[in-house]
Amino acid sequence: MRQNKRAYFGPFGGQFVPETVMPALMELDEAFRHYRQDREFKQTLAAYLRDYAGRPTPLYFAEGLTRKLKGPRIYLKREDLTHTGAHKINNTLGQVLLAKAMGKQRIIAETGAGQHGVATATAATLFGLSCAIYMGETDIRRQAINVMRMKLLGADVIPVLSGSRTLKDAINEALRDWVTNISDTHYVIGSVVGPHPYPKLVREFQSVIGKEARRQIHKAAGRLPDVLVACVGGGSNAMGLFAPFSRDRVRFIGVEAAGDGIDSGRHSATLCAGHVGILHGAKSYLLQTEDGQISEAHSVAPGLDYPGVGPEHSFFKETLRAEYVCVTDEDALEAFELLSRTDGIIPALESAHAVAAVCKHVSEFHKQDIVLINLSGRGDKDLDIVGRHLKDRLP
Repeated sequence: MRQNKRAYFGPFGGQFVPETVMPALMELDEAFRHYRQDREFKQTLAAYLRDYAGRPTPLYFAEGLTRKLKGPRIYLKREDLTHTGAHKINNTLGQVLLAKAMGKQRIIAETGAGQHGVATATAATLFGLSCAIYMGETDIRRQAINVMRMKLLGADVIPVLSGSRTLKDAINEALRDWVTNISDTHYVIGSVVGPHPYPKLVREFQSVIGKEARRQIHKAAGRLPDVLVACVGGGSNAMGLFAPFSRDRVRFIGVEAAGDGIDSGRHSATLCAGHVGILHGAKSYLLQTEDGQISEAHSVAPGLDYPGVGPEHSFFKETLRAEYVCVTDEDALEAFELLSRTDGIIPALESAHAVAAVCKHVSEFHKQDIVLINLSGRGDKDLDIVGRHLKDRLP
């Protein structure tokens, strides 16, 4: 373990990894700092984001939801309309293009909801690199459609049978693979978690969300929003939205998964109910037992089913730059159904948590407030889950 001031957000972050991983992290950090300033690299990435991923994504005034809640003016940043159906493609295009520039021949990743896996497989295929995706057996069952998509894209989907068989365990296996194959392999981490430089690297590639939203809301409303809202698992879609507004007087609300309720112990509310510790190479808030063992997380949304969170979110919590709330599975399912009915938009269950928080806290807003929700993904992948939970309510 080595100290590096750039690796921290206040006391959070770092590089708590075996020495065998440090050369790869140093190589990645050097490449990232070089290519983020490289004009040709930036132009190439911008072209792929525009012509391949479909950026910029629209900023949509949710007239139906606004009318239903009788509260603030609600805008949706439509990341669900990107190629592959979620914000994940922003990061994977950037990282795989960076890996290719570094001379890597193989891409690995982990995934929970499957969207990061699909986006990674997509980018690897696009740039002609081989790809392996680690996925917990539980999530493979929950996300069969995305598993099929990854396989169609040529990725090797590797089931993880250890632990809770979800995202945490998939990350563990991906890290083991990376340590073994560091010379020719790049590990595409899907969120603002892990050892430095990943939290900053992923934030950089996802900040296209907030940069676009900033320009779009100025054009649509003539001013900045009052509130930004996004779901938080690891936290990449939220940080991608928040970062370009970090110096503005805009309220940030991150929404975690309360699962069956905080008191039940079956939740993924890391910032709302967790404690500081070290997980997957970084110091951050996480869910742990009294003797320091990592607790199992739970959420109806596979992408939020993670017992940790990005270190910059932990810093935002400590400094009060952002506030973090949580909503239950039932809240998210109701919001999933509500947005489908009010605006004809079926959100991902992860994104439905952000919508649910606005519904739950609507009394805190003024009628003329502008609330901008990051709709991080579409709900096709979740229809089997939702169908089982809402079967008695749907016509």
